[in-house]
Amino acid sequence: MMRVDISRLRFLIIDDNTYVRRIIRVLLHGFGAREVLEAEDGPAGLESFNLFNPDIVIVDWEMPILDGIEVVRMLRDANSSRNAFVPIIMCTAHSEMVRVVQARDAGITEFLAKPISAKSLYQRIVNAVVNPRTFVRTANYFGPDRRRATLPDYSGQERRKDILAAREAAQRDAANTEGSFSSETREVA
Repeated sequence: MMRVDISRLRFLIIDDNTYVRRIIRVLLHGFGAREVLEAEDGPAGLESFNLFNPDIVIVDWEMPILDGIEVVRMLRDANSSRNAFVPIIMCTAHSEMVRVVQARDAGITEFLAKPISAKSLYQRIVNAVVNPRTFVRTANYFGPDRRRATLPDYSGQERRKDILAAREAAQRDAANTEGSFSSETREVA
């Protein structure tokens, strides 16, 4: 595992569970972090974020008042956030794919499923520090680029449109070809 000096990084843990905050704090100190601030809910986390200006935020999903997704969206608001580019690690027991996608679409940098291990937390931190993702802005999203894979044959700015156009053309060709298979079900005698 790659070793990274995180002693100069400031961490903010936003979680309503005192026990979980304590575990994460102890792990961070064990990794070498010196400055770790804790907040017990979303509003306290936002206030601490503005006062403390952390380098990495670790936020729980399920919290009273504001949940983690709402907190992430507020932190990613480029017009009102002190640092909309801060790496955010969503730490939650809800690891269903629909939840992972929802968190990703809110703007998290990394996703960490509970129960956490020292290794998994450290890997997320190292990934956020060593492999920072570029940020993108669309009409409905601001945050880290959600695409992690880099394709070696990438040749243009809008490759998804190119791929979709190629698929549509292939489907049209297949539909126009005699004897081709279709998605319709036919009864065979």
